[in-house]
Amino acid sequence: MESDISRCPPLVLASTSPFRRALLARLGLPFQTVNPRTDETPLPGEAPEDLALRLSEAKARAVAGDFPGALVIGSDQVAIADGRIHGKPGNHANAVRQLRALSGKTVNFFTGLCLLDTRDDTIHCVGVPTAVTFRRLTDADIEAYLRREPAYDCAGSARSEGLGIALIARLEGTDPNALVGLPLVALCDLLAACGVNVLLAA
Repeated sequence: MESDISRCPPLVLASTSPFRRALLARLGLPFQTVNPRTDETPLPGEAPEDLALRLSEAKARAVAGDFPGALVIGSDQVAIADGRIHGKPGNHANAVRQLRALSGKTVNFFTGLCLLDTRDDTIHCVGVPTAVTFRRLTDADIEAYLRREPAYDCAGSARSEGLGIALIARLEGTDPNALVGLPLVALCDLLAACGVNVLLAA
């Protein structure tokens, strides 16, 4: 059933990521961004998928109290290969080590997404997987890439929306936006569950 709401409630993105902000802007809805200041340390024995979903909800809840009557979006992503989490490298040396380790392998990126409706404190959460197979990379490939695009703030050390796509041999998933950090297909579904038809809400 189509929503009869002509306007979207205030929309808040609990993230300072410029990539998530750019993705959300594609929906053409007004929104603001807020730093959720969330501790992203995994819990002992926590599965990677559970970590991404927990942090997505934690980010949304961290800012929800300041925005009554709003829809708050939280999202988090983990990269899993060889049974372990590969996080943001943070610096050049770590990025080189990470890309060497991922060369020729398939990495499972799991993006958690939560939408918290502060009008009634309901929360909707989903996880979106994307399988990414890296090309076999030489040290020269890795150094050339990181010199041109130092993706030290990206899990897996590759920015797929930029030059990092040249490191990738294959992508398998339902939404290419999920790999960048915000699954727009799923977000449209969650907004609809909160009574917002994106096509009618601008």
